[in-house]
Amino acid sequence: MVTHDVRVHPSADGLAREDQLAWKIAEVAADPVEVPDEVTDMIINRVIDNAAVATASLTRAPAVASRAQARAHPYNPGATVFGLDQSERVSPEWAAWANGVAVRELDYHDTFLAADYSHPADNIPAILAVAQHLADSRGLTGTELIRGIATGYEIQVNLVRAICLHEHKIDHVAHLGPSAAAGIGTLLGLDATTIFQAVGQGLHTTTATRQSRKGQISTWKAHAPAFAGKMAVEAVDRAMRGQTSPEPIYEGEDGVIAWMLDGPQAHYRVPLPAAGAPKRAILDTYTKEHSAEYQSQALIDLARKLHNERPELRDPDSAANIAGIVIHTSHHTHYVIGSGSGDPEKYDPTASRETLDHSIPYIFAVALQDGAWHHARSYAPERAAREDTVALWHKITTAEDPEWTRRYHSKDPDEKAFGGRVEITLTDGSTIVEEIAVADAHPYGARPFGREQYVAKFSRLAQGVLDDGEIERFLDVAQRLPHLSGAELGELTITAPAGLLAGASAPGGIF
Repeated sequence: MVTHDVRVHPSADGLAREDQLAWKIAEVAADPVEVPDEVTDMIINRVIDNAAVATASLTRAPAVASRAQARAHPYNPGATVFGLDQSERVSPEWAAWANGVAVRELDYHDTFLAADYSHPADNIPAILAVAQHLADSRGLTGTELIRGIATGYEIQVNLVRAICLHEHKIDHVAHLGPSAAAGIGTLLGLDATTIFQAVGQGLHTTTATRQSRKGQISTWKAHAPAFAGKMAVEAVDRAMRGQTSPEPIYEGEDGVIAWMLDGPQAHYRVPLPAAGAPKRAILDTYTKEHSAEYQSQALIDLARKLHNERPELRDPDSAANIAGIVIHTSHHTHYVIGSGSGDPEKYDPTASRETLDHSIPYIFAVALQDGAWHHARSYAPERAAREDTVALWHKITTAEDPEWTRRYHSKDPDEKAFGGRVEITLTDGSTIVEEIAVADAHPYGARPFGREQYVAKFSRLAQGVLDDGEIERFLDVAQRLPHLSGAELGELTITAPAGLLAGASAPGGIF
């Protein structure tokens, strides 16, 4: 890896293009390195994972609405949309949009946490849509798709390692626009100059505030990364047509860093692969066993363990026996999904699902009582409103612990942690103290996810949604990804029974 020093430059400096971060990103994207076998295997896992969570969201309102918008933009050759027949194609930017929403809706796919947050599999819908659309005209196969996805992960993960958006209240998808644009550039074998322009536009058009993840969280949470993917497709299209972007987009005196991030005195150190080095960043990412914000994954597992080992905590009257629960955890967990956010909505039984999946007090209360977590039942309005749950929920707070914050940011994988220490005080004055560092499904967890678990997750979420034959067909195609022909790229989708989608109609709009 090469570490690039990135800071703001006055216009008078005349910062050379080759010294700009967007150019360094473009050089990585244009580098035609081979993809290691273990990276290819993990890409297959994440393609399966995306399809799993998209399948489970097919009839949810955001997925229904975005799919209806995409269907209003039919195109030939075009790209497929999750749920629709393979023969129904739409313009690739709209396929990226609809599929991106379906993937993101349940907050149930992969994650990478460092200086900022990310869901790197958000890159896949945009890159796949372009691959399907241009497969014939540019001779694309599964090999090129894998290379493009590897780049998308590489760029997003390394931006997330180095540049914090959250502390400036910028939504994390600002790292996704550039990474998806770079991934599409790799897919298509574009030159560094074209990719540079696309990366700049991908960043410029996807910077937005974090209000989408604050307070009463709306359905836009699912749309935000899909919008970034759609913008990336359009940015690459414009760049291929010779259109240019603002530069220096990161380092300029009126650029993103100077006015949206750390300001004129900023100094970031961004790691990127050296020329000829393989893109391996996907191996540092991790997926979710539970449909909730990633920083709740380990704590759900701990609540499940306590449920099984301490029957007095799962008793229907447990709320009366518990005086209080404090979750000592990292700064990010405390302030984003904990009581440190100051959001009263995080304790509101009528809050939106999007709000509840960013409320660790709610999540811990339900997981402790139920000993399990379900992507639908755990968020049902009647579940959130249960009297004993509300009573327990309101006794749970979080507190920042400097040691958990340090471990959250550690670069040592053996100590990097996203969990916390839970202290339960009972009404008799006794206490129960337990802690967990990483989720069970994490690579360093009790039950790490491998291919078997990804396949099982897809099969479980698809059961009762897709026909058995369709489940088998998709899993076969996905696991043959490195060997797929251009024509077969269109098979990397799932087709729902007609009756399922017919029963999920969307209100009309402009299109």
